[in-house]
Amino acid sequence: MKNIETKNHRLFLDEFKILFALLFFLIIIGFIGQLSASNGEFSISVRKHLLRMISGFVVLYAVYSCRLKLFYNYAYVFYAVALFALVLVEILGIIRLGAQRWINLGALTIQPSEPMKISLILALARYYSLLTSYEINELKSHIVPIFLILVPSILVLKQPDLGSAFLLFCSGVGVLFLSGFPKRIFATIVGTGIFACPFCWFFLHDYQKNRILTFLDPDRDPCGTGYHVLQSKIAIGSGGFWGKGFLCSTQSKLDFLPEKNTDFIFTTITEEFGFISGCVIILLFAALIAYFFWVAMKEKNTFAKLMCSGLGILLFLHVFVNIAMVMGVLPVVGIPLPFLSYGGSSMLTFMVSCGLIMSALANRRN
Repeated sequence: MKNIETKNHRLFLDEFKILFALLFFLIIIGFIGQLSASNGEFSISVRKHLLRMISGFVVLYAVYSCRLKLFYNYAYVFYAVALFALVLVEILGIIRLGAQRWINLGALTIQPSEPMKISLILALARYYSLLTSYEINELKSHIVPIFLILVPSILVLKQPDLGSAFLLFCSGVGVLFLSGFPKRIFATIVGTGIFACPFCWFFLHDYQKNRILTFLDPDRDPCGTGYHVLQSKIAIGSGGFWGKGFLCSTQSKLDFLPEKNTDFIFTTITEEFGFISGCVIILLFAALIAYFFWVAMKEKNTFAKLMCSGLGILLFLHVFVNIAMVMGVLPVVGIPLPFLSYGGSSMLTFMVSCGLIMSALANRRN
């Protein structure tokens, strides 16, 4: 019996080693990217990024130390607090870059849409864990989850933050689909949504319309709305296969590339370290996403299974949208690259996600 427990303990530690190895490589790459974006100087932004990395690991351990039952019991409370923060943004939020998305808490500035992403997944996982298979097949059972998804998505869209609203909505819909939502009805709703997309054009802000038009034709305004993506594509292409070398970039170092340490950090890294570095980053993220879904597949607890799957969907959407955006495959939206981009809210969001995955593993072992 003791030998079996020892073997299980070793397997459990090995599972954690995979997660920490992936996090370690991603965070080291992110730190090098931040250092490169600061022209090799240990600037304030680099020091802040380093501090956020350390704080993120502290938060990760704190989340892991809590039993999964805690997140199950307080899932609706977390959702309510995050929703209140989103409402508070409309009243007391500070404006940056033409958008009202942040709350100033003195020494700390938070973006409530980030914690809402996790809170929504927890709330949906809690709700569906209480339903029977018969109730899941009834359409009326999904009214509450749809309401839980739409309310914060609309609040984030009003800030305006189309990118975060899109990710929030899609991650919620992903959990909805995995919960056992009737497939025919789901396909009908998705089809209706796609059909209605052209009519959404009339509700978009002017800058959002310009982003879509620029995506369709980047050369229509090369010095305005098309500047970001054109400079990004030039930087990625000029890096070649092996890159120009550390601190030898031109687009980034000469400040042709905007937001080089936040949304376009992938471009900064690939210009200096080439196509091969981009492949390494994508493979590391693919392995981390697969790890999230692997944990979900191993879970027998419905709450843990949906939570891990939802977090995997959230991570995938962030990575896919950001990398596709900087390569001109999708319109430019303000979506950071997890663990690599400069930004405290994003770093904490995904450190909490990893902590929840670890908590689910610990719960299964117990």
